[in-house]
Amino acid sequence: MPCTFTPAFCRIDLAALRRNFRRLGDPAGLMPVIKSDAYGHGLLPVAAALADAGARRFAVGTASEGIALRRAGFGQEIVPLMGCLTAGEWRAAAASGLTLLIAGFDDIEAAAAAATVSGARSVPVALKCDTGMGRLGFTPEDAPALAELLRAHPVLAPRFALSHLSSVDMPEEDAYTAMQVERFGRFFAGLAAAFPGLLPSLGNSAATVGPARAESGICRPGLALYGGNPFAGTSREALGQDLEWAMSVAAPILAVHRLSAGESVSYGRLFTAPRDMLVAVAAAGYATGYARALSGRVSLLVGGRRVPQVGRVCMSMLMLDVSDVPDTAPGDLAWVLGGPTQAGETPVDAQELAQLLDTIPYEILCLMGGLNPRVYA
Repeated sequence: MPCTFTPAFCRIDLAALRRNFRRLGDPAGLMPVIKSDAYGHGLLPVAAALADAGARRFAVGTASEGIALRRAGFGQEIVPLMGCLTAGEWRAAAASGLTLLIAGFDDIEAAAAAATVSGARSVPVALKCDTGMGRLGFTPEDAPALAELLRAHPVLAPRFALSHLSSVDMPEEDAYTAMQVERFGRFFAGLAAAFPGLLPSLGNSAATVGPARAESGICRPGLALYGGNPFAGTSREALGQDLEWAMSVAAPILAVHRLSAGESVSYGRLFTAPRDMLVAVAAAGYATGYARALSGRVSLLVGGRRVPQVGRVCMSMLMLDVSDVPDTAPGDLAWVLGGPTQAGETPVDAQELAQLLDTIPYEILCLMGGLNPRVYA
């Protein structure tokens, strides 16, 4: 019997993932982002589902993720967006046929050395431009020197020029996005003449579903793949409203008991019953990615209906007011995210939790997907 620390679980709907991918356009124009264990959804199962849907390439976070895909038999183009850190990592990435990320002049020498050791006649590379994100990459003004140095290392075959938009999901930042698009255009033009087969890749999820799509080249959708609307809460929210969340999270009910008026529940007596109540204890908490800061602030689904969470969220348990679902019994499921609903009810989603926590749904998905066992549908 395997050792597990929680009976809670993530249900990953791979069919929803495939539908989202198809909604985002022709696979020829997409490079789905499956970094960080596919945002907590599982690297290999997600890659297999997207491959079935026609994915021709993948963006991952680390070279290690790309190598894991190769070992699992995936033949798509694979770009590790964080690049390589050590000589050994450069060599392993080159030997695995990954498209090596070049984000600085020193990277060219490291990539060329790794390509030579691998014995490959040529190794594809992706050239990163910093257009305003302030993280990794060349400036547009570096393009001539970059092209000259690449020509001196013919073993390196430029495949992509890429950058990343910092605020394309914010309509009020359209001017900044336009500046980034312009900077990327100059970088790409400075390289495309020397390397005619070079492909541009600029767009993220918001660019993929929004007005910047036409200028984004090969788009790299991330959150949208998993059902998140990159324009949630903005004037462009309707553009992503047909996406489906692929992750739902459930925890079994451990116990159900009466709580009399005036009695408290959980640490710190944060909650005192204003009336006689029926309370259920569910096997979820901050160890399973359900933040302690959510204590008393949100509902979960039980029996298809929203019920309030009461008292302090514990490490692996939380309490629910199920007075309106009196047939709740141990073994029933409480849905932290998603789940089946009765008519007129809506499930809790990662966007709702993120808003309560002043964060983004990416964080919710990565935590809950990484901390709970996953089952696939």
